[in-house]
Amino acid sequence: MQDIDEHHVREQKRDNLRKKGIDPYTNELGARVSCHEAQERFEEWSESGYLVGLAGRVRSIRKHGGSLFLDLDDGSDRHQLFVKKDKVSKETFELVNDLLDIGDIIYTTGILFLTKKEEKTLQVGELKLLTKALLPLPEKWHGLSDVETRYRQRYLDLIANPSVQALFYERAAIIRVVREFFEQERFIEVDTPILQSIPGGATARPFMTHHHALDIDMYLRVAPELYLKRLIVGGFERVFEIARCFRNEGMDHSHNPEFTQVEAYMAYATYEDLMDLVERLVVNMVKAVHQKTFFEFEEQKIECGESFSRITFRDAIIQYADIDIDQYLTFEMLSTAAASRGVNMKDCTSRAHVLDQLFKTLVAPALIQPTFVIDYPLELSPLARKKNENPFYTERFQLVIAGVERVNAFSELNDPVDQLERFKEQETMREKGDVEAQRLDMDYITALQHGMPPTAGLGMGIDRMVALLTNSHAVKEIILFPALRPKTDE
Repeated sequence: MQDIDEHHVREQKRDNLRKKGIDPYTNELGARVSCHEAQERFEEWSESGYLVGLAGRVRSIRKHGGSLFLDLDDGSDRHQLFVKKDKVSKETFELVNDLLDIGDIIYTTGILFLTKKEEKTLQVGELKLLTKALLPLPEKWHGLSDVETRYRQRYLDLIANPSVQALFYERAAIIRVVREFFEQERFIEVDTPILQSIPGGATARPFMTHHHALDIDMYLRVAPELYLKRLIVGGFERVFEIARCFRNEGMDHSHNPEFTQVEAYMAYATYEDLMDLVERLVVNMVKAVHQKTFFEFEEQKIECGESFSRITFRDAIIQYADIDIDQYLTFEMLSTAAASRGVNMKDCTSRAHVLDQLFKTLVAPALIQPTFVIDYPLELSPLARKKNENPFYTERFQLVIAGVERVNAFSELNDPVDQLERFKEQETMREKGDVEAQRLDMDYITALQHGMPPTAGLGMGIDRMVALLTNSHAVKEIILFPALRPKTDE
C-alpha cells in the first residue's frame, strides 16, 4: 500500500514538472565525467575551479533549511552534491527541494570543494532532471534474504547492491581471460548455428521450436560440438566458440536451462594434451581473479598451483562407492548394487544412467581439489575415441573442482563407421524413452567420411567457473537473468 501511495505522489510530481514546462524524460545534457574520475582528480580540479559535469541516480537527499545535500551514483562511484539556495536559480532550488525524489536521474554542473568534514563535494550551479522515477528504491535491502526478488528484479539488485555489479564485472573479466588464452594458443574464434535441425553434441533434452518459412521443426543447440568438428574436417586446426547453449532440464545450484560455455577443438592432439592445456587455462583464470594460485570457495581452500590429481572413472567408483563396475556388466546388476549404496534409481533406464548417478551422487561431491577423472565408460561417451588397450572405455576426462564438473573433454572419435554405430545405439535408447539420447546426424557422418585428423576437444561451463572463482554458491548468482518459475498472483 505504501508503494502505491508513493507511486501516486511521484506521478503528481511528474505532472507538476510538465505544467512548469520541464520534460521529466529529457536527454539534454552537456559534458560530463564519471563520479570516479571526479573523486580521483578532486585535488586538481578543486584548485583550478574546473567546471565539472556529473550525471547519475540520486541515492539520498538531506535537507538543512536553505541547503540540501545529495548523494549521486553513476555506477562508477558516489559523489556528494551541495545545493545552496542563494547559489542556484529559484527554479533549480524548487526542483531539488520540492520535486526531486530518491531514484531520480539528474545531470548537474558545478565546482568541487571540500566540506568542513573534509568530504569531497560538488557545489551545484545548475541541475537538470533527466528521468523521473515513478517507483521508489527498496528502503531496506537485505541481499540474500529476498533471493527471489533479487533474481526477478535484477535491476533493483544491481542498484541496491554494489557487490552484485562487481560480480558481473568479474564475470566479464573471466570471459576476457578465456578468450585471450585461446587466442594466444593459436585458436580461432568462430560462430556456429544456435538453431539446428538436428540437436547434437551432448546428451541432453533440447528445446524445440518451428521455423514457419521452411515449415520444419528446429532445436536450440545443446552444444556447438558437431559443427566445430566439421570445421576441423574443413581444415581449421584450432577452433573455439564462447557459446550460448540450451538444455531442457531441471534447475539447481549448478544448472540453468540457458547457459554459457566455451568449446575448443585442437587437431593432431589427444586428451592428454588437453589436460595440460586445461591446467594452464584454469591457473590463468584463478590468477586473473585472485592474483594467486589458490582461493576460498565455501570455506574450502582450493589449490591450483600444482599439477591436478588424476584418477580413472573406474577407480573413483571403487574408491568412493565400493563398486567395481567391471564386475557389474548388466543394468540389473549395477542398479541393484547402486541402490544398496543409497543412490536414487528413479528414471534410470540404462546402465549408462546408473553409472552417471553413481558418479554424481558418491564420487563428485568427494572431489574438492582440482581432479581429472579420466577414462570414462563407453556408454557415457558416444562421441569419444575408444582406448586402444580397452575398447570398453574412452579417452575422456572431466575436471571436477569443489564437487562439480567444470570441464568435459576427450579425444574425438573420427572413425565414421564406429560413430554411425554409436549414433544408432543412441537412437535405440531414444526409442526406449531416453529423451536425452543423441540423434543420428548423417551429415556429420558424411563429414567424418571425408577425414578428420586426430582431434581433442573440450567444453568448459563459464557459469560454473565464474561461480567457483567468485565464491558464489549457485549459478543463478552469476547469471544476470536466470530462468525462474513464473510468478503467480498468489
